[in-house]
Amino acid sequence: MAVSVRGISHRLGHLSGVLSTVKIFPRTYFTYTNEPAQPIKGKEPKWTTAEDAFQDLKSGDTVFSQGAAATPIDLLKAMTEVGKNKKLENVTVCHMHTEGPATYTDPSCEGIFRSCSFFMGGNVRKAVADGRGDAIPIFLSEIPLLFTKKIVKPDIAVIQVSPPDSHGYCSLGTSVDCVRAGMSHSKIIIAQINPHMPRTFGDGIIHISHIDYAVKVNTPLPCHGGKPPTDVELKIGKNIAENLVEDGATLQMGIGSIPDAVLALLTNHKDLGIHSEMFAGGVIDLVNRGCVTNSKKSIHRGRIVGSFLIGTQELYDFVDNNPFIEMLVVDYVNNTGIIARQPKMTAINSCIEVDLTGQISSDSIGTRMYSGFGGQVDFIRGAAEGLDGKGKPIIALPSSTNKGQSKIVPILKPGAGVVTTRAHAHYVVTEYGIAYLFGKSLRQRAHALINIAHPDHREALEKAAFERLQVMPSP
Repeated sequence: MAVSVRGISHRLGHLSGVLSTVKIFPRTYFTYTNEPAQPIKGKEPKWTTAEDAFQDLKSGDTVFSQGAAATPIDLLKAMTEVGKNKKLENVTVCHMHTEGPATYTDPSCEGIFRSCSFFMGGNVRKAVADGRGDAIPIFLSEIPLLFTKKIVKPDIAVIQVSPPDSHGYCSLGTSVDCVRAGMSHSKIIIAQINPHMPRTFGDGIIHISHIDYAVKVNTPLPCHGGKPPTDVELKIGKNIAENLVEDGATLQMGIGSIPDAVLALLTNHKDLGIHSEMFAGGVIDLVNRGCVTNSKKSIHRGRIVGSFLIGTQELYDFVDNNPFIEMLVVDYVNNTGIIARQPKMTAINSCIEVDLTGQISSDSIGTRMYSGFGGQVDFIRGAAEGLDGKGKPIIALPSSTNKGQSKIVPILKPGAGVVTTRAHAHYVVTEYGIAYLFGKSLRQRAHALINIAHPDHREALEKAAFERLQVMPSP
C-alpha cells in the first residue's frame, strides 16, 4: 500500500518529539549486539589490573570461565581475592574442565563462590565431593544450549585471548567449544590478553570492542602429555590401529593416553582425517608423515577440525596461525548428524569400567563424581550412525587398574553412572583383544568381555556371569 510523503514526514516529526524527551544511553556490548565477530563502533575495552577488572562483580552473580589450556588462571585468582575482600556471597562459577588451582573452590571460599562443572577436572573434584561444588550431567554438544535456553545466565564471562590483530580481532585460540555461547550471553566480558595464546582459524574470533575489561598477561599455557605410552597402552593402541582403523578413516580421540598410543601406531596409514572435539600432539607426526591429509572427508575436506585443545607447547605452536586447523563450536563439532557424514568415522574413547552386559561408566567411580559425559556419547552414536555404514564406535581401556582390580566387572560399582549404555556399545578393546558387542545377546556379550579381561580375573568373572546370566564357563 502506498504511503504519502506528507504522512511519513508527520510521523518522523512526531517521533523526533518523543525521542527528545527520552534519555539516550550510549551503546554498550550488551544492548547493541551479542555477535562477537561484529565490531562495535567507538567502543574499546578498559585496560586495567586483574583485580580492578572485577569491580562489577557482586553477590549472586554467575561467572562463566573459559577452560582447558585457555583457562584464564590469573583472572580467576584475582576474582577469588576480590570476592573475599568484598565479602561477597553466592557467586556461581560455571565452566568445563579448567586448569590451574581453582582457588575459588578452597574451603575458605565456601559461601562466597560455588563451582558448577559442565565437565569436571581434577581441580574441583574435592569441592564437588565435599558438597561445596556442583556438576551438571550433560553431553558436550548440548552445553551451549544452557546459555541459549537461558538455563545458565552469566553476568560475567572470563576468557583468555590472543592480542588483537590489525583489524582488532582477538582469538579464543585453544578453546572455542562452549565459550562462544557463554560469552555471547554474558553482560560483561573480562579478558586476559596473552601473546602465548595461539591464533586459530574458525569460530574463535572476538573483536576487541566486545571486551569490557582487558588485562595484559604474559604466561605460558598449561601443558599436558608428551610422556611415552606404557606397554599396556601400546598393546591397546596396536589392537585398535591394526584391526579397526582403516585407510581413509576420520578419527575422533577422547582425552587420555590410550588415544595418544593409537596415534603413535598409525604411521603406516594413509589419508586419515581428524574430526574431534579435541586432539593431541600425536597428530603432528602423522601430519608431517603425510598420514593425515583429511582428503577423504565429506565436509571440511583438507582440514583438521577440533573444538578445544590441551597438550604440549609443540601442539600449541602447531595450531598457531595454521589454516590447516579449524577450531569450531562444540555444538557443531559434536553434532551426531555432522559426525555421521564423515567417512569411516572411528571414535576412540576411554572409560572407568564396563560391566558384563556392556554398560559403560565414564564419569564416576561409584557415587564419587570423577569427570563428566564429555563428547563420548556424541561420537559413539555419531560413528554408529555413519552414513556410509563403516563407522566404528570404540571404547578402549586397560583390563585392570594400577592396583590390579578388574575394569571389566560383573556389575558397575554401586552408584556409578552409565554414560554409554549397553545399546550404544559396539567395540570394547583392552590389551587382550577386541570384544564386538553389537547385535550380541547379554550372554554372548559376557563371553566376549571375559575373553578380553585380565587372565587373573576371568575365573571370577565367569562365576559371576553364570550366577547373573546363566553363562556357562568357557571350555
